[in-house]
Amino acid sequence: LMFSAINLVAASSIITDVAMTRYKLGGNVDVPLVIMGAGGGYGASGSSHSQSVQAKMMNSPGLKIVLPSNAYDAKGLMKTAIRDNDPVVFLSSSRLIMDRGNIPDEEYTVPFKQASVKKEGRDVTVVATSYMVRMAMSVAEKLAAEGISVEVIDPRTLVPLDKETILKSVAKTGRLVAMDESPQSCGVASEISATVCEEAFDSLKAPIKRVATMDIPLPGSAVMENFVLPSEEKLTKAIKSIMG
Repeated sequence: LMFSAINLVAASSIITDVAMTRYKLGGNVDVPLVIMGAGGGYGASGSSHSQSVQAKMMNSPGLKIVLPSNAYDAKGLMKTAIRDNDPVVFLSSSRLIMDRGNIPDEEYTVPFKQASVKKEGRDVTVVATSYMVRMAMSVAEKLAAEGISVEVIDPRTLVPLDKETILKSVAKTGRLVAMDESPQSCGVASEISATVCEEAFDSLKAPIKRVATMDIPLPGSAVMENFVLPSEEKLTKAIKSIMG
């Protein structure tokens, strides 16, 4: 699919047929299908082409959800997706699809449910997805100069989610900021936050913060779009608010 938002046009087939076929037929049928699309904001393309649909797909049992943040992971995760016997929704950020990276010629894959610790830290954990990883890394470098040590985790897959890596990090830092481009209400950042609340509440030294898109359709105006979407400034503010 050219744009990931077109998943919603095909939602009936994806959610009620593709995702459920294995379960409808008692596990006797494989559905080795990869549905790929690009989406997200920061291009002033308007609401129709800029939706981030990962939360909607994540709420459809039977689908695996992949969000790469760089070229190396994209290739490795795609190979894993193609070889998987379940349907996989492979979502790329429109800001990253032309990204270049050092890709080895030899064969490699990136396993599902294996988060990447992009930067180690001791004061706060930031779980960021896709294009948000770039922002999180930039903020982490800037805050390091102020004496704030940020650990950045890229989950790479939302379903299955590598909860263990996230929980281990929160146990160390005691603080969490979840950052994703889907809407804040019932979004990916909310799900990650809820998981930590349920399974690592005693580790928390401060309230969890979410940095996500406001709960409105994305504007076509670049100025308004930037106001609505997550940003480095919003992430910095969230981190500093729980460091007191």
